[in-house]
Amino acid sequence: MPVEAQKITAAPLAREVIAVGSLRSEESVIVSSELAGRIARIGFREGQPVSAGQLLFELESSVYQAEGDQARAAHALAKRNADRAAELFGKNLISASDRDTAAANLDVAAASLALAQARMAKTRIIAPFVGTAGLRGVSPGDFVSAGQDLVNLEDLSTIKLDFRLSESALQVIAVGQSIGVEVDAYPGQKFSGEVYAIDPRVADQSRSIGVRARLLNKDGKLRPGLFARVKLEISSNPLALMVPEQAIFPRGDQLFVYAVEDGKARLKPVTVGQRISGKAEITSGLADGDVVITAGFQKIFAPDSPVNPINLPAEDAKTSPASP
Repeated sequence: MPVEAQKITAAPLAREVIAVGSLRSEESVIVSSELAGRIARIGFREGQPVSAGQLLFELESSVYQAEGDQARAAHALAKRNADRAAELFGKNLISASDRDTAAANLDVAAASLALAQARMAKTRIIAPFVGTAGLRGVSPGDFVSAGQDLVNLEDLSTIKLDFRLSESALQVIAVGQSIGVEVDAYPGQKFSGEVYAIDPRVADQSRSIGVRARLLNKDGKLRPGLFARVKLEISSNPLALMVPEQAIFPRGDQLFVYAVEDGKARLKPVTVGQRISGKAEITSGLADGDVVITAGFQKIFAPDSPVNPINLPAEDAKTSPASP
């Protein structure tokens, strides 16, 4: 019976888990004001790097400055009164209650001064970390309310990647594993990263576990929000046997192939491992150098029927080794 066959050879194979995820900044924040006020000055350029502590926005501060001057004057008066009360108490001219009241008034004035100074400091909105400024939503002269979004700030030096795996991956996933990443923005280009955190909780609804990896972004190509395809290598087999999927067929609950041995079709039960791009890994049932029938086995009426692999060299077609 004429058939098509293929000689299989052992080759390295990496076992991978495929997932999809989303990129995010190493650090990301929406800058907003804690006070209501009018924008007096903007200290950055949109889309440009900013340093930690750099002024981003400054609010018009005349009212807060006046409050600070008032609080300083009240504190100075309370300080003089407390000093005078302490001196008079030392001469037994006032009671301890009057002295304590003056000391308490000094504490209240000090707290009021600290509050005024804190409010004044909040008129200057500074960058909390090194990053790249986004597109601002306000201009000089705009009145902003407390909590209003002003601009986003992103740290793009490294990029985080969030993805989810099924709960069955818990036995093979670990911190420190390498990943390969592809994004649609750069077709054909691969980025590498490393798993650094695994969510300790499995999601109740999807029964999946969250994984977070980190990717270096020295050239700045990767941006937060990009959709990513992830390949996570969990193990490798240096001597994997791969056969075309069409060579495998089921009978009942068992999978089989036809191997060519001494010019005859031998029925072989096999165990299949990983499947990749039309090929399947055979973990048991075959050996390196075996010849398997890939097309025409449907015409074989019974095992051990004579076959002629028409697409193989004569030496492979006639003298294929027998598997142990």
